[in-house]
Amino acid sequence: MYELIEHLKNKHWLWQGSETKYEQSSHSTGFNTLDDKLAGGFPPHGVVEIQSLSGIGELRLIYPYLKQHDKRLTVFINPPGIVQAESLKCEGINLEHVLVLTPKNHKEALWAAEQCLKSGACSQVLLWQDKLEVHQVRRLNVASETGNCLQFLFRSPQESVFSLPVSLSLSLQADPQGLQISVPKRKGGWPLSAFKLSMYESWPNLVIPLTSSTPSSQVIAFPQRMQG
Repeated sequence: MYELIEHLKNKHWLWQGSETKYEQSSHSTGFNTLDDKLAGGFPPHGVVEIQSLSGIGELRLIYPYLKQHDKRLTVFINPPGIVQAESLKCEGINLEHVLVLTPKNHKEALWAAEQCLKSGACSQVLLWQDKLEVHQVRRLNVASETGNCLQFLFRSPQESVFSLPVSLSLSLQADPQGLQISVPKRKGGWPLSAFKLSMYESWPNLVIPLTSSTPSSQVIAFPQRMQG
């Protein structure tokens, strides 16, 4: 049994309660609720995994952070859609410091992410890639620390038994007022169950404001064919 436990620890597949003693600085996410939940915000470097379906507000979640950290490059690698310059500009993000890369395959995408992370020229790298191995994420972590750059890793919802060695993992679900967020893993802290993050203050036209008259669920009947 001892050999099995040591093997799991070496593979980073076993989490220990003593790891909660780890402390590091953090940078505000731009959302007070999320900062409170994460004890300060995003880590200054490392890999932040975001598991989410595309188009539910996963980019809006980090727009305030990108705006605060655009003195160096922000690199988008293999985004699932076209990066809209107008949207970034509207959020106050410096377009002169935005770079979009579309590598031919996953191997080249990981290579590009690693080079950007450790170059010292980037503030953050956004990579969309579902399939990663533990050793690949470790390399991203080392490169991130070398270049003092944060790696956002966007993935579709995963059902894997083993988690990757990331600094923070967020799982997102759509919500009428913004997002439902759970935290399956965070370095130096316990996992967090789902909580609501309202985006009404920043994007009032993109949410359904919650009022006393708002029903808990809204069902719109599909038009019926007239009989006659």
